[in-house]
Amino acid sequence: AVFVNAMMTFEEEKMQTACDDLRTTEKLCESDSAGVIETIRNKIKKSMDSQRSGVVVVDRLQRQIIVADCQVYLAVLSFVKQELSAYIKGGWILRKAWKMYNKCHSDISQLQDTCQRRSSLHQESPPTDNANHNAPVENGVTAEALDRLKGSVSFGYGLFHLCISMVPPHLLKIINLLGFPGDRLQGLSSLMYASESKDMKAPLATLALLWYHTVVLPFFALDGSDTHEGLLEAKAILQRKSVVYPNSSLFMFFKGRVHRLECHINSALACFHDALELASDQREIQHVCLYEIGWCSMIEMNFEDAFRSFERLKNESRWSQCYYAYLTGVCQGASGDLDGASGVFKDVQKLFKRKNNQIEQFAVKRAERLRKISPTRELCILGVIEVLYLWKALQNCSSSKLQIMNQGESSCRGLKHLLLGAVHKCHGNMRDAIQAFQLAARDEYGRQINSYVQPYAVYELGCILLAKPETVGKGRSLLLQAKEDFTGYDFENRLHVRIHSALASLKEVVPQ
Repeated sequence: AVFVNAMMTFEEEKMQTACDDLRTTEKLCESDSAGVIETIRNKIKKSMDSQRSGVVVVDRLQRQIIVADCQVYLAVLSFVKQELSAYIKGGWILRKAWKMYNKCHSDISQLQDTCQRRSSLHQESPPTDNANHNAPVENGVTAEALDRLKGSVSFGYGLFHLCISMVPPHLLKIINLLGFPGDRLQGLSSLMYASESKDMKAPLATLALLWYHTVVLPFFALDGSDTHEGLLEAKAILQRKSVVYPNSSLFMFFKGRVHRLECHINSALACFHDALELASDQREIQHVCLYEIGWCSMIEMNFEDAFRSFERLKNESRWSQCYYAYLTGVCQGASGDLDGASGVFKDVQKLFKRKNNQIEQFAVKRAERLRKISPTRELCILGVIEVLYLWKALQNCSSSKLQIMNQGESSCRGLKHLLLGAVHKCHGNMRDAIQAFQLAARDEYGRQINSYVQPYAVYELGCILLAKPETVGKGRSLLLQAKEDFTGYDFENRLHVRIHSALASLKEVVPQ
């Protein structure tokens, strides 16, 4: 619960508390390194009661799985910091977890093999209720207990693989050197197994799957730009679990995410408001609902509602207040309250706490520039559309809502061309999109003000050209150019993940 709280809020205090609690839990559960099968053979005497022996075996396996789970959670908390040292530290933690999972998986598999062999010997005997399933297999361990343990280890194992998939590609070589793979499909399969198991972590596995399909996959574009399959998976999960969790604020939240990604913004808003009400005593879940309400309001260009949501977050949340303050300011300015927006932009620097956090750095730089040049409504609207683009939410906007782009500020040419190109791309106007991206890629002055504009424009051009067989080669060259010719810009890791994904999907279609 503490880990979930930390991952929902990203508040420094809660992340530290989660780390401390996980390390304490790890120490309580750690046991000697002897394998379970070896322990069974060497330490359990023939005279020991069979049922007692089974309790010992199950307990040892469960403790080892908990230790491995703690290590994965600690690694995730390290990766969230998005620092090189944190990535390396997280990698070493994962190495330890990987060894533990492999050992547990091997031990459980051996016991399950024994179960299957004994079951086949008695298959001619008529079954009686669940007697065979609950009968001791070896040393008092039942098939039912093994099934639950398999579900338990599958949760951490699946989360492990998805954690690897979030590592920036330029660090993947280091991760591979640590001695473990990163199979996304295996991770999803394991989480699905855990989700349908009788283990106590089954609900967490379900939430992890929903989080992956509705948050991670669309944001990082881990399998390319098409998220349709992920949305189908999420909808199927929600349908299956709706009877089990009819009044869950988190399931209602993910239902809203699906609606938002399908561009059903009014339905999404209804779900987020319902989730907000259901989470009346859960502050962290309320905050993520308010965040989504703010985003949906920006997508609808309803700047006043967006302002109210982000202002509440700025005042209530202890995580990234300067980021919420910046969103509050641009929405306030976009609604026409320029004096109020100027005041909020002044507060952004005061709320800046995490100097190594790229989101807070971005918010501070943007707020400082708007404060110095005196914000206009057009500049604030451009700021709203910019964050919608960077967070991959432009494609959720309707054509009519995005017409406001044509009234945008004439300054910030490179940024405006990049955003116009993205708008045209969303609406399928590829000729206009290519023209706009080319203008953005050539804008040297814009590069000085908005360092990410040129590499992102080159990447966008490359993705468009990949779609046609006759221009695949040029598209691939542009992706490599975006990866290799630019450095030190905002959200560099994020773009590298997307470039890596685009090149990987290309290799699947056209083997290199």
